[in-house]
Amino acid sequence: MNRLKITEIFYSLQGEASTVGIPTVFIRLTGCPLRCHYCDTSYAFQGGNWWNLSEIIHKVAEFNTLYVTVTGGEPLAQSSCLTLLTQLCDSGYKTSLETSGALDISKVDTRVTKIMDLKTPESGEESRNLYHNIDYLLTHDQIKFVLCSRNDYIWAKSILRKYCLDSKYEILFSPSYNQLNPTHLAGWILEDGLQVRMQIQLHKYLWGDIPGR
Repeated sequence: MNRLKITEIFYSLQGEASTVGIPTVFIRLTGCPLRCHYCDTSYAFQGGNWWNLSEIIHKVAEFNTLYVTVTGGEPLAQSSCLTLLTQLCDSGYKTSLETSGALDISKVDTRVTKIMDLKTPESGEESRNLYHNIDYLLTHDQIKFVLCSRNDYIWAKSILRKYCLDSKYEILFSPSYNQLNPTHLAGWILEDGLQVRMQIQLHKYLWGDIPGR
């Protein structure tokens, strides 16, 4: 099947990860098997419209940027996402994938930068983490922890140690928006001397919870 159900394609500043602040085209796929307590894209769980892959590539080309992020929902819930990722790379785009870590990433094109969540206890979906996905991460990939509390932070530290993650990959610690005080998280990271990148969701501070920004 050479089509995908898309919620929206939009142009904005990247709000997270290592390319934060860079103008980026976002392709938001419809559907997600998870229900994280802090989810801010529940509008993408249903609905959407079917697009042929050629139509998606043509739409992306309308924007003057080399950066494309495929997100959701959970993009890998649709099998044709893998083909789209490869076509974007073939077209010369610097392509990233935002994925929950609950679905197999082993077949993702190695040119894609994978930004993979590990779900914390207070997300409500910790049991969905596929830890064997760590074996398929490359040095340019990133692991993200969205933290809701001090307990989530302590849990994330234990996962870093257990899998030696901070010595292999870039680690992102993100406070759940309006749930964990970013200043508190910054203080904990400095106090413990963690080798992680703290990030806030830039787009939320610029535009709030407006979809498609």
